Amino acid sequence: MKFSDLLKMSLSSLWRRKLRTILTILGVIIGTASIVVMMSLGIGSNKMLMEQIESSGGLTTINVYGGSSGSVMVSSDGSVTSQQSEPKQLTEDVMKEIGEIPHVIVSSGVLNLSILVRQGGYQSNLYIQGMTGEALRAMDIPLGEGRLPAEGGTELELLLGNQVICDFTSTKGGRGYWETGELPDIDLMGQPLFATLDMDAYYSAQSGNGSMPKKYLVKVSGIVAGSLEEYNEYSWNTYADLDTMKTVLKRVFKNKAIPGQPTMANGKPYNYLIFNNGYVKVDNMDNVETVQKTISDMGFETYSNSEYVKTMQQQSAQTQAVLGGIGAVSLFVAAIGIANTMMMSIYERTKEIGVIKVLGCSLSNIRSMFLLEAAFIGFFGGILGLSLSYGISALINYVVSSSGQASYISYIPLWLSAAALAFATLIGILAGLMPALRAMRLSALEAIRTQ
Repeated sequence: MKFSDLLKMSLSSLWRRKLRTILTILGVIIGTASIVVMMSLGIGSNKMLMEQIESSGGLTTINVYGGSSGSVMVSSDGSVTSQQSEPKQLTEDVMKEIGEIPHVIVSSGVLNLSILVRQGGYQSNLYIQGMTGEALRAMDIPLGEGRLPAEGGTELELLLGNQVICDFTSTKGGRGYWETGELPDIDLMGQPLFATLDMDAYYSAQSGNGSMPKKYLVKVSGIVAGSLEEYNEYSWNTYADLDTMKTVLKRVFKNKAIPGQPTMANGKPYNYLIFNNGYVKVDNMDNVETVQKTISDMGFETYSNSEYVKTMQQQSAQTQAVLGGIGAVSLFVAAIGIANTMMMSIYERTKEIGVIKVLGCSLSNIRSMFLLEAAFIGFFGGILGLSLSYGISALINYVVSSSGQASYISYIPLWLSAAALAFATLIGILAGLMPALRAMRLSALEAIRTQ
């Protein structure tokens, strides 16, 4: 018997018993939708988590901090003593050495500086992070206006977060956005800021000791994209080009110690800058752990999101397994329905099976015919179940996004759709296997005598 004939006979048999077929398919629909929706919740939560991590520093970046170069010694009597030496400092030479580690594509020191800026009748304290232009580009900061700070200049340029403007307060009364609900009347991109860089001298002057330090003109090169309600990693930060920042600070402070920089025992500044921390970007997430260990072996403290991601991925995998198992129960219940339908079909078609055997139809053809019927039930139920899953997923995401908690929580990737359809079809075939074998074992003569 040709395969096309088997298909026609299988479909014809299902069509003759439409109500029973529809009810059986309905069980597969519910089972497929259950397992897909359950797993989509776990996958969606994991995907949303990964996006949040990516927006808060990425999966291939490492933050480096100064460490201790102390050592531990064990004496012959078993006592433990520690020896502390000068702490490990992040200098330009160290960051260059880190940049030469295999798989490191960007290595930049981060120099922090607190300044006071003023425009019109408003002022604010800004906490600047000076980084190399290469590092700022690698961070892929979304720009709403302007550009990144110019590299290697002589005048300081700032990149402001989209919510920094909210921290500007009136010089008369100290009221600002958080008190009045109104943004300050200033033009950050159009007008320069007057900046006080020597905050130590400023506070001394405020307390009556000494005169006010000189103010410098500072331009805003760009503003991070986003409204006041849209928060991201860069919303409250202020960035500057590291080379420009060093040039300006050396000119402003000359032989004085730069605020925040350590000094020697005699109070004099070092002839080099010490970074507050370091920014390192690795070419691939798989290499982050190796690079991180290499930096740690150099005596520095490190942190990366990959440490957090591994733990969360393990928890997410467990959650998906539990949710998938709950959904799979419904599909296995549907498999029992398929097996019951096929057994009933065999009892009703006993004489038909006997006639087919007498006419010379092989046992494999009989088996294939019943397996095809079961497979069709699983396949059609899988397709309709997937359609229902997408509808439920869209409804869940709509409710979640409407409540403002998240943009989505259910996500159905293509591989899950394909796997669910294949699994539903396989379940149908497995459920129809026992009835198909029973049909093969029926005696042709006894089957023909059956009324």
